[in-house]
Amino acid sequence: MKINELVDGQKVEFDALIANVTKGVSTNAATYLNVTLQDSTGSIEAKKWDASEEDIKFYTIGKIIKVNGDVNLYRNSLQFKIASAQKVDEATIDYQDFVISAPIKKEVLETQLHEYMSMVKDPDTKLLMDALINKFYTPFLTHPAATRNHHEYCSGLLHHSVSVAKLAIAIADFYNDIDKDILIAGALLHDLGKIIELSGPIIPSYTTEGRLIGHISLMQSEIREMAHELNIKSEVPMLLEHMILSHHGKREYGSPVLPMTREALILSIADDIDAKMNILDKAYKDTNEGEFTNRIYPLEERAFYKPKKR
Repeated sequence: MKINELVDGQKVEFDALIANVTKGVSTNAATYLNVTLQDSTGSIEAKKWDASEEDIKFYTIGKIIKVNGDVNLYRNSLQFKIASAQKVDEATIDYQDFVISAPIKKEVLETQLHEYMSMVKDPDTKLLMDALINKFYTPFLTHPAATRNHHEYCSGLLHHSVSVAKLAIAIADFYNDIDKDILIAGALLHDLGKIIELSGPIIPSYTTEGRLIGHISLMQSEIREMAHELNIKSEVPMLLEHMILSHHGKREYGSPVLPMTREALILSIADDIDAKMNILDKAYKDTNEGEFTNRIYPLEERAFYKPKKR
């Protein structure tokens, strides 16, 4: 059973991710836990009454558990009263069942990734790109692209990367002499450092390396090290490093340098468009036609109008 299928009065058992836990004390001085349970369809607030020390140790953020209990309507919202719970065997877990996933299936995105990789023909560019993607291949398929704002869901990094590649190629088709090999490789690699920067698709948070160094510097270092390991002597590694360092477009947005090749400029534009449209798409989902969204902080706190369909 999924969380969006729960109805008032049910006694049910289902698997869920613990997204948040807080401790409280009731009027009779008994300890209880507020537990946010989550799966790919939504979340529900749960209570574990008369919580023991063992319960406090058991209910931890990021754990996937099988819960048994009762669904009740409280202040016009469903709430779950936990009777018992046990940890789910990690070997049986498909994490996509417990987090919001990309709107396009992972398998489709994976196919698109390989299609773009196959377009790169220059030997040095392909060798370096393939080596880096293969090094991080498994987490690349499921990692989020952020903890909030844009593509902050399972396979969000993959979704964003192939979208940026598609946009970049579309822009490049309008102009002559764009190095599409470098452009595609840069698009697919530009945010790969987020695999090191972020903890993963389950309750993503910044790692120590992510907080101290950041995905831009982490990926620039990965390119340089891999190029040295592969003994690549051309300027390909330098061009890709520049694209990584400049892809945020402005120094105030975190780029140590500004884009100074056409390919780097196209990448920064495509990256910016895809991130902003993803943010706006989410805001529109909660907005009726003919009305404005709430103010969107990453978009200069603007409220966007959702036109009526004609």
